[in-house]
Amino acid sequence: MPKITYVSPDGTQHLVETPVGASLMEGAVRNNIPGIDADCGGACACATCHVYVDLDWAEKTGQASAMEASMLDFAVDADQRSRLSCQIKITDDLEGLIVHLPVSQG
Repeated sequence: MPKITYVSPDGTQHLVETPVGASLMEGAVRNNIPGIDADCGGACACATCHVYVDLDWAEKTGQASAMEASMLDFAVDADQRSRLSCQIKITDDLEGLIVHLPVSQG
Protein backbone atom coordinates (compact mmCIF):
# COMPACT_ATOMS: atom_id res chain seq x y z
CA MET A 1 0.00 0.00 0.00
CA PRO A 2 1.35 3.42 -0.90
CA LYS A 3 2.41 5.67 1.96
CA ILE A 4 0.96 9.18 1.83
CA THR A 5 1.89 12.09 4.10
CA TYR A 6 -0.73 14.68 5.06
CA VAL A 7 0.78 17.86 6.50
CA SER A 8 -1.40 19.93 8.83
CA PRO A 9 -1.19 23.73 8.74
CA ASP A 10 0.92 23.65 11.94
CA GLY A 11 3.47 21.37 10.23
CA THR A 12 2.37 18.14 11.90
CA GLN A 13 2.89 15.22 9.52
CA HIS A 14 0.55 12.24 9.38
CA LEU A 15 1.97 9.26 7.46
CA VAL A 16 -0.64 6.69 6.44
CA GLU A 17 -0.88 3.70 4.15
CA THR A 18 -3.78 3.80 1.73
CA PRO A 19 -4.91 0.92 -0.47
CA VAL A 20 -4.61 1.22 -4.23
CA GLY A 21 -8.01 2.16 -5.67
CA ALA A 22 -9.15 4.14 -2.64
CA SER A 23 -9.26 7.91 -2.82
CA LEU A 24 -6.87 10.22 -1.04
CA MET A 25 -9.88 11.42 0.98
CA GLU A 26 -10.81 7.87 2.00
CA GLY A 27 -7.28 7.31 3.27
CA ALA A 28 -7.53 10.48 5.34
CA VAL A 29 -10.95 9.64 6.78
CA ARG A 30 -9.97 6.03 7.61
CA ASN A 31 -6.96 7.36 9.50
CA ASN A 32 -8.70 10.28 11.24
CA ILE A 33 -6.58 12.96 9.58
CA PRO A 34 -7.68 16.28 11.11
CA GLY A 35 -8.90 18.82 8.56
CA ILE A 36 -10.41 16.38 6.05
CA ASP A 37 -14.13 16.49 6.86
CA ALA A 38 -15.44 14.98 3.62
CA ASP A 39 -18.97 16.18 4.30
CA CYS A 40 -20.32 14.83 0.99
CA GLY A 41 -18.67 11.44 1.39
CA GLY A 42 -16.61 11.75 -1.76
CA ALA A 43 -19.33 12.78 -4.21
CA CYS A 44 -17.44 15.90 -5.36
CA ALA A 45 -20.27 18.01 -3.96
CA CYS A 46 -18.37 20.10 -1.40
CA ALA A 47 -14.84 21.31 -0.78
CA THR A 48 -14.22 19.97 2.73
CA CYS A 49 -11.50 17.60 1.53
CA HIS A 50 -9.43 20.33 -0.15
CA VAL A 51 -5.68 19.70 -0.21
CA TYR A 52 -2.64 21.25 -1.84
CA VAL A 53 -0.70 18.87 -4.09
CA ASP A 54 2.86 19.87 -4.92
CA LEU A 55 3.08 20.74 -8.61
CA ASP A 56 5.78 18.07 -9.04
CA TRP A 57 3.04 15.48 -8.40
CA ALA A 58 0.46 17.03 -10.75
CA GLU A 59 1.09 14.58 -13.58
CA LYS A 60 0.74 11.56 -11.31
CA THR A 61 -2.38 12.83 -9.51
CA GLY A 62 -4.04 14.00 -12.73
CA GLN A 63 -5.92 17.17 -13.53
CA ALA A 64 -9.12 18.35 -11.91
CA SER A 65 -12.27 17.61 -13.88
CA ALA A 66 -14.65 20.45 -14.72
CA MET A 67 -16.90 19.41 -11.82
CA GLU A 68 -13.99 19.37 -9.38
CA ALA A 69 -12.77 22.75 -10.62
CA SER A 70 -16.22 24.24 -10.00
CA MET A 71 -16.27 22.79 -6.46
CA LEU A 72 -12.83 24.29 -5.81
CA ASP A 73 -14.48 27.69 -6.27
CA PHE A 74 -15.96 27.07 -2.80
CA ALA A 75 -12.60 26.23 -1.22
CA VAL A 76 -10.92 28.91 0.87
CA ASP A 77 -7.49 29.95 -0.44
CA ALA A 78 -7.59 27.65 -3.48
CA ASP A 79 -4.67 28.01 -5.89
CA GLN A 80 -3.04 26.10 -8.76
CA ARG A 81 -2.03 23.29 -6.36
CA SER A 82 -5.58 22.79 -5.07
CA ARG A 83 -7.37 19.50 -5.50
CA LEU A 84 -10.25 17.75 -3.82
CA SER A 85 -8.77 14.67 -2.21
CA CYS A 86 -11.93 12.67 -3.00
CA GLN A 87 -11.05 12.95 -6.70
CA ILE A 88 -7.51 11.56 -6.46
CA LYS A 89 -7.40 7.78 -6.72
CA ILE A 90 -4.47 6.05 -5.08
CA THR A 91 -2.10 4.20 -7.40
CA ASP A 92 1.28 2.64 -6.76
CA ASP A 93 2.77 5.72 -8.48
CA LEU A 94 1.62 7.85 -5.54
CA GLU A 95 4.02 6.19 -3.09
CA GLY A 96 5.57 9.05 -1.10
CA LEU A 97 2.97 11.67 -2.05
CA ILE A 98 2.89 14.62 0.35
CA VAL A 99 -0.18 16.84 0.51
CA HIS A 100 -0.73 19.94 2.61
CA LEU A 101 -3.97 20.92 4.29
CA PRO A 102 -5.19 24.51 4.07
CA VAL A 103 -5.16 26.71 7.15
CA SER A 104 -8.94 27.07 6.83
CA GLN A 105 -9.31 23.33 7.52
CA GLY A 106 -6.81 23.20 10.38
